[in-house]
Amino acid sequence: MLYRAGGMRLAQQISDIVKLLDSLPVAEHRRVVAVFNAPPLAVSLERPPIARDKESPEGDFQQSMFTTVLRYALGDDTKVIVVRSEAAPESLRSAPRTGPPAEMPMMQGSGWGRGMGQGFSPGGTFFTVQVALHDGTWVTFDSHVSPQAIGMPLRLAATLLILLGTVLVLSLVAVRWVTGPLSALASAAEKLGEDINRPPLPETGPSEAQRAARAFNTMQQRLSRFIADRTRIFTAMSHDLKTPITRLRLRAEMLEDEALRAKFTKDLQEMEAMVTQTLDFMRDASTNETVQRIDVMALIESLQTDYRDTGSRVEIEGRVAQPYPGRPLALRRCLTNLVDNAIRYGSRAMIKVEDAADRLTTRILDDGPGIPEEELAQAFEPFFRGEASRNRETGGTGLGLGIARNVARAHGGDLVLRNRPEGGLEVILTLPRIPAA
Repeated sequence: MLYRAGGMRLAQQISDIVKLLDSLPVAEHRRVVAVFNAPPLAVSLERPPIARDKESPEGDFQQSMFTTVLRYALGDDTKVIVVRSEAAPESLRSAPRTGPPAEMPMMQGSGWGRGMGQGFSPGGTFFTVQVALHDGTWVTFDSHVSPQAIGMPLRLAATLLILLGTVLVLSLVAVRWVTGPLSALASAAEKLGEDINRPPLPETGPSEAQRAARAFNTMQQRLSRFIADRTRIFTAMSHDLKTPITRLRLRAEMLEDEALRAKFTKDLQEMEAMVTQTLDFMRDASTNETVQRIDVMALIESLQTDYRDTGSRVEIEGRVAQPYPGRPLALRRCLTNLVDNAIRYGSRAMIKVEDAADRLTTRILDDGPGIPEEELAQAFEPFFRGEASRNRETGGTGLGLGIARNVARAHGGDLVLRNRPEGGLEVILTLPRIPAA
């Protein structure tokens, strides 16, 4: 079908005749032309070159397509003139009805030139082709194209377009079927850090995707069991430690030496604080809360009021336009730890709020000594206290920043520390405006 629709058969016939004429002496040209001058192809040597203004316009699709395949068969350096017309040339109207010469079996069959003779099939078109030989002689070819052959390129294009559309649709469906489970796996991996108890992945799709989903679900179950076991252990340890701490506190109250009693009481308070904060850090209780719409400005202003009652200076800059979907107790614990650090190491705390469509950013600034650059990454590690805060009275237990970052990451955000150029530390809390899973 492509062979006929593109006119390659007629182009190849013309190319074979031209090459044969170029290979023979000039004296033999007329004899060879007489052999091939028979319908469905009329060949002559007497006609002069067609004027350029009589050539078919460049926008003629049929003429352009046939010229392209003809130049491909003859070579780009060959001079070729192609004219298309609806009326039969004189050479074809006067030609007798004969069969194709036996010397050119390639000319037999249907396609280009079918229906030639004294009359022509209704419709169709005629091509006149002139090719310059090496000696400068122009050889002219006249041929008729049937309506079936004319309509063939358009049918072929429509068929190819339908096939291409079908292949594209099937390819998209296949790609979607293959990549859909992988996309769900990537999304689940991103959300795993926010909620270890999220629903398991559906084990669907290709066998490889099913194996990956099954392995991911198994890993999630093991991690969930490990964290649950660890939480139960630390809960039991906390409960068991509080009983002897309470007994020690009662016995310390019975001491007559006030100085010794004060030292015992202080040590017991530190032990109880360490037990409580360690339990909060390991348990990460924030994930057990229900997500609610929180008025963040009201939460920050209530913290400001509480700190003012204790004589601490807390300033607020910026506003939050819309409620934030989060866990209120966890966010309050996070902000309290950050403001506590700012007040402990600086004279005041500045809270700057930046509300955007996709995220909520809270910056807590202080005027303290800051943290050495090489220790910024270690500041979130459990029980880490910088060189400037080795004293328990000013340095705490070293768990506040770690707990705050756990809360931020449980909401899909993060916590970053940065030293201010003018002195002090800046803590940047970023929370996306997407409810945590």
